Amino acid sequence: MSSRVLTEAPPLARPRVVDYVDLTKPRIALLVLFTVAAGVLLAAGSKPDLLLLLNTVGGTALVAAGASALNQWLERQSDARMRRTENRPLPSGRLQSVEALVFGGLLGVAGVVYLALMLPKPWAAVVAAVTFVGYVFVYTPLKSRTSLNTLVGAVPGALPPIIGWVAVRGEITGEAVALFLILFLWQVPHFLAIAWIYREDYGRAGLKMLPVVDPSGLMTGQRMIIYCLVLIAASLLPVQLGDAHLLYFGGAVALGLLFLASAVWFLWDRTLKSARRVLRASLAYLPGLLLLWLIDGALTWLATAR
Repeated sequence: MSSRVLTEAPPLARPRVVDYVDLTKPRIALLVLFTVAAGVLLAAGSKPDLLLLLNTVGGTALVAAGASALNQWLERQSDARMRRTENRPLPSGRLQSVEALVFGGLLGVAGVVYLALMLPKPWAAVVAAVTFVGYVFVYTPLKSRTSLNTLVGAVPGALPPIIGWVAVRGEITGEAVALFLILFLWQVPHFLAIAWIYREDYGRAGLKMLPVVDPSGLMTGQRMIIYCLVLIAASLLPVQLGDAHLLYFGGAVALGLLFLASAVWFLWDRTLKSARRVLRASLAYLPGLLLLWLIDGALTWLATAR
């Protein structure tokens, strides 16, 4: 009776294109591009320009992809020390650092140039360039130096909807300021929740997120509550400006209170489960609020068009 030696098939090689896609952080980019599209649609009102929308989202996608790639290039050493990021293309060695540097730089420049050439107003390209520089060269280095990095990073993080707004209007209006404030304030409890969940990883990597320097979580929970409270007030600015009405008002208050409740619960019970609750609430809050604003505007336009 003959015996056969069974051998396992060799694992399939991971396509390099997948690693390049990973450099762009596509899941984060989707939320960024949603806010850009919301900015375009809110600024356009009842007369959205589909081609302008596509060009604005497409150009910003290139800028966001380039910023994410350069972020990973700058953080390749700290990424190697964190379990959640140690398998990224650079720390794993699947891509070389020079590849990420060139890839990210080309995408970022291409995105800004695309916006400058394809849009009728130049300000979207200017805001996109400021966002790119702020995220890559200001926020990213500060993560290893001060726990205030979250506040600094919230500035470029709040600019994507402004890219969409100025692409249509060509100017900063009160509604654009409201958009910026909402995004800025939302990011603080959102990122504090993430930082609490991965605080051990961040500490191992030497990144000075607030939960790393606040092991009890008391300050972290207090900051979450403060920013959620101010966020509720800021979210009502579109109503005060006359750009949103009863539907948006009721939804904004309800969403804000739910977000606030998750932060209060975290302060009471500073656990991983509570932090995940804050994170889920934040991910429901922002798309929900922007969709409410858009729906409110559409219903108002339909009512007046009759």
